[in-house]
Amino acid sequence: MKIIRNNVLPFKGFSGINLFGVLFVRKNTIVSDRMLNHESIHTAQMKENFYVFFYLWYVTEWLIRLIQMRNAHKAYRWISFEVEAYGNELDPNYLNYRKPFSWLKWV
Repeated sequence: MKIIRNNVLPFKGFSGINLFGVLFVRKNTIVSDRMLNHESIHTAQMKENFYVFFYLWYVTEWLIRLIQMRNAHKAYRWISFEVEAYGNELDPNYLNYRKPFSWLKWV
């Protein structure tokens, strides 16, 4: 995964953002194996959703969760893509046995 260190993306308060399989991190961010695995799971999700549909679904689901939970952080953590990524970020072999569209379990 390509990593770009900068002071613009992600916005302050966030350590990283994966855009189309490229990880943008703040200059002082330590990129751990856990973070790389989490973002690699997102890249797999993006690919199976042809990137554009990933972002459309992500934003739509976040808005729905935000209305349900009335809390931006909780809404983010319950996005199905995030539930899959956080739930498997400690398993370095997860992508070797992951089935396509596994995130659908949490919709």
